[in-house]
Amino acid sequence: MRTYQEMMDLILNIAKQDERIRAVIMNGSRTNPNAPKDAFQDYDIVYLVTETDSFLHDPQWVDAFGERIIMQTPEDMELFPPVNNGHFAYLMMFADGNRIDLTLVPIDEKESCCRADKLTIILLDKDRSLPEIAPPTDEDYWVQRPSAAFFADCCNEFWWVSTYVAKGLWRNEILYALDHLHIIRQMLVKMLEWQVGIQTDFAVSTGKNGKYLQKYMAEPSWKELLSTYPGGSCEEAWISLFAMCKLFRGSSLFVAERLGFEYPARDDQRVSAYLEQVRSLPSDAAEIF
Repeated sequence: MRTYQEMMDLILNIAKQDERIRAVIMNGSRTNPNAPKDAFQDYDIVYLVTETDSFLHDPQWVDAFGERIIMQTPEDMELFPPVNNGHFAYLMMFADGNRIDLTLVPIDEKESCCRADKLTIILLDKDRSLPEIAPPTDEDYWVQRPSAAFFADCCNEFWWVSTYVAKGLWRNEILYALDHLHIIRQMLVKMLEWQVGIQTDFAVSTGKNGKYLQKYMAEPSWKELLSTYPGGSCEEAWISLFAMCKLFRGSSLFVAERLGFEYPARDDQRVSAYLEQVRSLPSDAAEIF
């Protein structure tokens, strides 16, 4: 695997030798002083360019970065409609395990591009025209204090969608049930992040998809969270659903008490009773209750 220095030299040398590329910036986890360092971190690079058409008409220009395992160009895809903001991204996984997420951005957008993310550092500025920026910080990604409305919506979404999980499990529609289980898991993770925010004065990031949550959770709570991930059976999914309800309830009550919000206890009680009733229904029940 090419080293960090080898990759940085490559990224900068390609830019230095191409007159169309006027500046290079980097953002993402490699600029984050609080992110753990490892070989799987992407190189999130922006080339600020005079124009993009000539790059797009020569798809092989990125071969200079090395042999690829696979590449994705989101702006060329129909499955996921592109933003069409004039940028063009090359997401490249290389044979040696390195990955570069490279985006071409018109040089006219240098001000907004440099200030869009506080995890940004300037690597190259040929024309000395980029704005001065502060040292990188992950504060834009810190857990945000929720409003009362956000808290209420999160609770409502969790308890509302949990009824879909129960319906799917009773019907033995495991994919339907697991899909909705994922939705309520997102609400659970959000609530756990708010709890972490309260405990840290809202001055930390829990990372994308809550990947740093373990760092801030007590071991019993972390094990409880892991227990909510089911296997491929309806019985395991039922166990996961009720484990998620228990963990969500405890975390929500903590957040509500600390922030002065009202927890929807009535929704919790009525929906929890409904879930228990659905679970106990025979598979050939003609009526719900």
